[in-house]
Amino acid sequence: MCGRLAITTPPEAMRNFLGYGDLPNFPARYNVAPTQPVPIVRLNHAQQREFALVRWGLVPSWSKELPTTPLINARADTIADKPSFRGAFRHHRALMPADGFYEWRVMGAGPRQPHFIRRRDRGPFAIAAIWDNWMPANGSELESCALITTEANATLMPIHHRMPVILDEKNFSLWLDPATPLKELHALLVPASDDLMEAFPVSPDVNYVHNDGPHLLDPYLAPLELPTPKKKAKPTDDRQESLF
Repeated sequence: MCGRLAITTPPEAMRNFLGYGDLPNFPARYNVAPTQPVPIVRLNHAQQREFALVRWGLVPSWSKELPTTPLINARADTIADKPSFRGAFRHHRALMPADGFYEWRVMGAGPRQPHFIRRRDRGPFAIAAIWDNWMPANGSELESCALITTEANATLMPIHHRMPVILDEKNFSLWLDPATPLKELHALLVPASDDLMEAFPVSPDVNYVHNDGPHLLDPYLAPLELPTPKKKAKPTDDRQESLF
């Protein structure tokens, strides 16, 4: 699964990349976590791309209450069938901009090591996402989203067996178009090419949601675990030695 994001591209560059009209001032974030606001790009009623801030953790429109566990990821292989995702997959698709994401690698019996994954050219990318609008009984309104994951490519496989679906720029319109057949949509939900991304260890500071800042993206060399020094043997009493 993907549970943390970095979104750092300046607003003007992000608008040029994703082709929406407005220019919201979304500050750089280096440790975006589930249930926090995230930017998405979707089509409005005029079929034009628009920017929106929504909750990361999908709440289906038919839900009676907030899910106890945030629905942050939707699997590509089951998204068309799962009740929580299938309606949004058919009618509410979006692009989720990002500059990188974090994944945790199991390191034997020790703590998991966080890794940062980004494009090799350091450019932004768009993750395939879905969104929905929830209106509970109290009359409030909540827009939310989930990103879509698929099998990991060769770069990610040593770290985790799944990765977000990273859409090619030439397929942005196809993904957003409500008339695109489901068969063509599924064809987009594939791993990124093996040479697109790079991954490297980063500090465990990213484990804590309150930590944010560019230092989280610095390559991290875990401190060496030095062997515990052996206790020195007590000096032998010469008189005792003479007894043997």
